[in-house]
Amino acid sequence: MPPPLADVLAGYEPASPAEAGDLARLRAAASGPGPGSPWDRRRAVHATASAVVVHPPTGRVLLRWHERMGSWLLVGGHGDEGEDVPYAVARREAEEETGLHDLAPWPDGVAPAPIHVAVVPVPAGKGEPAHEHADLRFVLATARPDDAVPEQPNARLRWLPVAEARAAVAEDNLRVTLDRVAALLGPPQPPS
Repeated sequence: MPPPLADVLAGYEPASPAEAGDLARLRAAASGPGPGSPWDRRRAVHATASAVVVHPPTGRVLLRWHERMGSWLLVGGHGDEGEDVPYAVARREAEEETGLHDLAPWPDGVAPAPIHVAVVPVPAGKGEPAHEHADLRFVLATARPDDAVPEQPNARLRWLPVAEARAAVAEDNLRVTLDRVAALLGPPQPPS
């Protein structure tokens, strides 16, 4: 069983000063006062979990169009009531948003650990004030990329090589995540 949020936060090692600052903010939000759990959407900073879905044989990653944000993002989102395992949230959200049922932790297939922690601003909308997501990002692999289907017509999906995905996203924090995935994938392979 993957670890709950508190254990993930205790064992996570940031890879940059910016990530160390974001991790400190998430740890403070997770242990500080406020309504409900660290996943509670009423908190000004609350936990979310997302995933970079990869197809390792082709070196491609899957992006999802997010209508509210007006940009290409990773798949993922909020924990449901009672959820406290970041990997489980990321996997559930990825499956719901892509229809892919064979998703598995990557690259080792066994130990799901975040690849990146980033605090990102979310503008006001849908009756919510502006707030921040403290996002724990995982890498999931599929062997069946052609099975991906969007959960809604306006939530388009795109498989892209990492370099093209970097150009498609609007946020630097997403580029950092994609750079980490690119390092795991290795150099692009020529088409066969």
